[in-house]
Amino acid sequence: MAARLSHRNRRSAPVPRWRTLLVALVLALAGGLLAGPAAQAEVQHPRQEWLRDSTAGLFLHWGMFTAPRHLDCREWERDVTGGGWSADYWVDEAKKLGASYIVLATFHSRLGYARPWPSRIPGSCATERDLLGELVEAGRAQGVKIIMYMTDDPQWHDEQGVETLDSAAYSAHKGRDVDLTTRDGFGMYSYDLFFELMEDYPDLAGFWIDNDNEYWEENDLYEQIRERRPDWLLSNNNEDTPVMDTVSNEQKTGMNPAYDYPAAVTVPMPRLTEADYKLPTTGSWWYDGGDHEVDARLSTGRYITNAGSSMKSLMAETPMVNGRMPAQQEAFNDFMGRWVEPVRESVQGVEGGGYMYGGMQPGFWNDGAHGVVTVGRGEDGTRTQYVHVLTRPRTDSVRLRDNGYRVRGVTDLRTGEEMRFSQSGGHLSILDIRDWDPYDTVFKVATDGDQPTYDSAAVTATASSAAAGHPAADLADGDYETYWDSGAELPVSVTLDLGGRKPATALTVNQREWSPTHARSTFGRPEDSARIKDYRVHVSDDGEKFRQVRAGTMRSARGVQIVDIGDQRARYLKLEVRSLWGGPQAPDFFEQLRVDEIQVAHGRPRATRTPLPLEAEARDNRLRGSARAAACGACSGSRHVTGLGGGERNSVTYRDVRAPADGDYRLQLDHTAAAGSTLSVGVNGAAPVEVPVAGGSAEVPGSTAVSVPLESGANTVRVFSTDRRGPGLDRVAVGPLPPASYTPETTLTVRPHGLQWAGPGQRSATVTAQLRLDEDEQLTDVRLAPRLPAGWTADRGPATAPSLRLGGTVEASWTITSPPGQDAGSADIPVTADFGLLGRAGSVSDEVSLRTLPDGRTWMREAEDSANDLGTTGIAGCGPCSGDEKVRNIGGGPGASVVFPGITVAEGGERTLYVDYTVNGTRSFEVTVNDGPPAAVTVTDTGNNTPRTTSVPVTLQPGTNTIRIGNATDSAPDLDRLSLGG
Repeated sequence: MAARLSHRNRRSAPVPRWRTLLVALVLALAGGLLAGPAAQAEVQHPRQEWLRDSTAGLFLHWGMFTAPRHLDCREWERDVTGGGWSADYWVDEAKKLGASYIVLATFHSRLGYARPWPSRIPGSCATERDLLGELVEAGRAQGVKIIMYMTDDPQWHDEQGVETLDSAAYSAHKGRDVDLTTRDGFGMYSYDLFFELMEDYPDLAGFWIDNDNEYWEENDLYEQIRERRPDWLLSNNNEDTPVMDTVSNEQKTGMNPAYDYPAAVTVPMPRLTEADYKLPTTGSWWYDGGDHEVDARLSTGRYITNAGSSMKSLMAETPMVNGRMPAQQEAFNDFMGRWVEPVRESVQGVEGGGYMYGGMQPGFWNDGAHGVVTVGRGEDGTRTQYVHVLTRPRTDSVRLRDNGYRVRGVTDLRTGEEMRFSQSGGHLSILDIRDWDPYDTVFKVATDGDQPTYDSAAVTATASSAAAGHPAADLADGDYETYWDSGAELPVSVTLDLGGRKPATALTVNQREWSPTHARSTFGRPEDSARIKDYRVHVSDDGEKFRQVRAGTMRSARGVQIVDIGDQRARYLKLEVRSLWGGPQAPDFFEQLRVDEIQVAHGRPRATRTPLPLEAEARDNRLRGSARAAACGACSGSRHVTGLGGGERNSVTYRDVRAPADGDYRLQLDHTAAAGSTLSVGVNGAAPVEVPVAGGSAEVPGSTAVSVPLESGANTVRVFSTDRRGPGLDRVAVGPLPPASYTPETTLTVRPHGLQWAGPGQRSATVTAQLRLDEDEQLTDVRLAPRLPAGWTADRGPATAPSLRLGGTVEASWTITSPPGQDAGSADIPVTADFGLLGRAGSVSDEVSLRTLPDGRTWMREAEDSANDLGTTGIAGCGPCSGDEKVRNIGGGPGASVVFPGITVAEGGERTLYVDYTVNGTRSFEVTVNDGPPAAVTVTDTGNNTPRTTSVPVTLQPGTNTIRIGNATDSAPDLDRLSLGG
């Protein structure tokens, strides 16, 4: 699959919502007004409805170079037919996967540009047998649509040592010289193929475009497709092109959990979105001769999480020459046909829950559980919701935010068993779960379909800052195609005016899903979460005097985020955003807050009669001294125990905390605290352990966990506070400790990044590091420091913190120095964060790598060095490159360059600048020194994987210099490093 990205960074513009569009469409049809500007993204359109109803598609890469590769078109077709190729087989396999469409990638740059139809246009392999026509007919008979893949890219025309593009034949056909190996010539050729397919195959469902070709755009290809085939879909790979119906997101990895594909997607709803990924765990996108394993856990998880975000799973399989799937893929398809059937209603014809379509909150739940929610489509869709537990908890219950929906019943969808459940304090707990599916346990939840939130028409929003065209009013208009943009201002605040003094219990915040949940890169382009991190909530009656009612940290997670504020009564509510999760290494997302909608809740579903185990106010507990039960609407059971301050005389004792066996367990304390304080926990009469408690709100519970030893059977647990006014206690929960291998998600940033080059002798380096906790855990005894080689020294000791909560950081800077009188040589110096978690030791580490300059070089720096300004370029892995990395996406615009500042020389004059690069084809760098005129450096190679070196003379000034590597108009090679000769 081609990975080239257009250098146009086009984003979809908002259009009216779907319901409004249906009315407008009827009027437009009557008046002949359907034509619109090409730059307007058709976010929702009736032609898309069949795909919105779909769950999945089957992606087939199959062509001349399918193993065993064929270099002759006729021989390939002979073996296809002789092997028994059948269109019905492909359609049957798609149906097993629940796929309602097939994307056929045969006209592919890496598969010989083969065309599975008898084309009248010469230029590349075309079959005599109408394989495409047979597939379209077989699909039509079973309700499976066929979409044709089209490539923009001629660069692989001779990859196999033979020329696959016949420029002479096409030139004769056109009556003019056309070089198909150029982008313009190939664009003309493929442009003609689009029209041939539109003419000959009216029952196709559309085109899947593997990125744009300039010739297509200059000749209005997409607009002509819209005119000739208005019901066909257009999809683009990895780029949000306005005229396209669908954005496909290719092979995302590196998420936590690994199956949570949507966590890496940067396309906001309601844009129609595909997740495009391989089912074989290893190997190519096409059959390479191997029967590669299909990871059922990963693949089923992707399938379900995509459905839980209203994304379509475009699953790629690798048919052999005869069309059959390799054995392990065929076996997986058979499994999917059986596995999905009992829960089909929960994944087909549904939308993702916890987003614009309503529903309970997806994501991480209790005791390590993770899952998603799906809801029915339409106005009453949230009356039936499906809770998909993909990673089961370590206990026998699942607890998630109910988002205000009153639950009437819960059923295990696979077994039909009616489940016990408890609902209170804004949470649904499904209890006593015995039957766990290894991949997805699904609970069908019946609700009343309503949420206690104020209508958006009754709320007025203002903000301290807003970008042009995206005012604060857009976050309270009920429209998910408009959004508020903070205008890159932080801190920033949003004030919601309810029009009068009214009850308020929570803010439901739907941030725009345009960024990933974590720092990552896509084809070398840096991305990071643009979600809210630290926040405060204030209320006021007059809009002038505000009081704080909540402070906290939001997780960087998809879906609606609920900010409980207790039971307030006010006219004005102000959400103050103090920081976002993203870092400056991803400038497109840094400090760029966008919010679709914020709603104000004014109540909660009433508590059920079934209590949760181990609530603090339970009758079986012993309350001593001033400890007493008090109302707490956001708490489990709508009550908590207060008065625990002042020592052991004011306590609550649980007299029947059960454990299945002797051992250490995770004890979770749900507490209420306006300010930081402590709780003390004593088990079975042993000495109490003091536990730090983070502040946030005296009316909203937070959680802290501690490891405790329990005996088999009943145990007593006593909780109190030595503070004068201790926290309140909502409940406790007991579960197994996480696996010994578990390490919470953290971000450790160490600078400098990239190999650090210097001459021989003693050397010093400044090292900075920051540890951030990205998971809702509590680290203890945190210690951050470099681990120095023998004889090296640092100017300060480690940075420490007694505890670290979600979003908290520890950071420091050191000057490290090698031993005097010695050559420092090469050294890899780890910078390590050590910490405790539930009584266990953990650590994360990165390193600073120092190297000695090679002979003949006076200065050297990696392209990926943190001292450089990478602009809109990005770092990519490159095993053969220096430091195992390079910088790609250089060129095509003023910001797509790498700037090397701080290049110091004692004397000015001409030097030789050595440029290490990789390239496929012929491309040029523009080298600019100290803002002087650029010098072009043109290089040629194949593969883009092997570092090469070229040189250019440059004139430097005495002292500090800056060198910029870019290309103002065209794509440049990838850059490994720069160096200066002696």
